[in-house]
Amino acid sequence: MIELVALDADDTLWHNEPLYTTTREQFRELLAKYEPAGVLDDRLYEVERRNLRHFGYGVKGFVLSLIESAIEMTDGRLGTADVSRIIEWGREMLLSPVELLEGVREAAEELAAVYPLILVTKGDLLHQETKLASSGLGHLFKGLEVVSEKDERIYRNLIARHGVQPHRFVMVGNSLRSDILPALEAGAHAVYIPYELSWVHERISPEAMSATMRNTRCHQIAQFRELPVLLQRLETTTGAV
Repeated sequence: MIELVALDADDTLWHNEPLYTTTREQFRELLAKYEPAGVLDDRLYEVERRNLRHFGYGVKGFVLSLIESAIEMTDGRLGTADVSRIIEWGREMLLSPVELLEGVREAAEELAAVYPLILVTKGDLLHQETKLASSGLGHLFKGLEVVSEKDERIYRNLIARHGVQPHRFVMVGNSLRSDILPALEAGAHAVYIPYELSWVHERISPEAMSATMRNTRCHQIAQFRELPVLLQRLETTTGAV
């Protein structure tokens, strides 16, 4: 039987990546007056990637990376007024209301009546706590795990700390890189729910994706509302859990 179900937060329970996409578009427009040829997305991503070990995931680290990228791309010509604009974008992102994905509330309530649920997410602790509280779903979870990274070691430690067997643990999320692949490597089941937008950092190669989806402990559904039925099927399928 399934003993513990872990849910990702951003773009699994509520919309998140559209905020980053919109801000990146504003960033390109802002820098157009300095760089008429346009801002290269790979240059921005390189700054974001190298800053992850310093600032971690989330809005605050993202804003710092935008400012650093803008300074680099303009050779130091970035005006203080434009720095303030970037900071204001970050404030708007932090204050943006939580918008649940369709069917999440009903399905999460159904799941919580059957399974212990925990929320496992990356990002800024304060911001994730605020979003969970604003979502109206907080009472459904037995715990909140905000981690610096999602890898096999993190999942193995999490599973052991909660005292369950890996094959009785299910991780649910929209990121193959963070939610699915490392959970499978830790011996757990994983449920992949694709989201319409994906940050380049969360993508994996087509070869890795193909191998991941062939794993018998990997399952895919189109919408979160399908999750209760899937887990029920796993429980009744011989040898599935």
